[in-house]
Amino acid sequence: MATENKNLSEYDKNSVPDAKNFRFGIVVSEWNDTITEGLCYGAVTGLLENDVPSEHIIRWNVPGSFELVYGAKKMLQTQNVDAVIAIGCVIQGQTKHFDFVCEAVSQGIKDLNVETDIPVIFCVLTDNNIQQSIDRSGGKHGNKGTEAAIAAIKMAYLRHQASFSHQFKNQQLLANPTLQIEGQPLLEE
Repeated sequence: MATENKNLSEYDKNSVPDAKNFRFGIVVSEWNDTITEGLCYGAVTGLLENDVPSEHIIRWNVPGSFELVYGAKKMLQTQNVDAVIAIGCVIQGQTKHFDFVCEAVSQGIKDLNVETDIPVIFCVLTDNNIQQSIDRSGGKHGNKGTEAAIAAIKMAYLRHQASFSHQFKNQQLLANPTLQIEGQPLLEE
């Protein structure tokens, strides 16, 4: 498992861009609410710890993980947000329903990222059993919601910098870039 030796809640606060002027949407599935509430708590805490004002966090609930895509789409269309975190939990059962829901949600969130200019962060647990979900929503592996919050901040920053870069492409933008991809500064000096 990818999270076997990783605490999802741990991150280097110095690597997180300034987020105090960004607005974030969180769309939360009500299905498996014990798990999704834990994930949402991790996401909100991660945003607040990085100076996002509470009034810059908008939360919407949807019935299940399948509805996350529509909820995120409507949030993108109607709320002035810099990123959306889609929070859900699908646990393997005895039918193919698990496969269909996981595939649809994954593809739907991917499609929103391709079709819109605002990042949508995938925070949907797709576990084999409830214990795996507990372990990743504030349990022994930390909280995937926290990891999603940090990803949302970094992607909002990337979006902002890319937009700014496009407008002023011949000007130096960052004297000391903090966001890096594979160890390389986002924008070179």
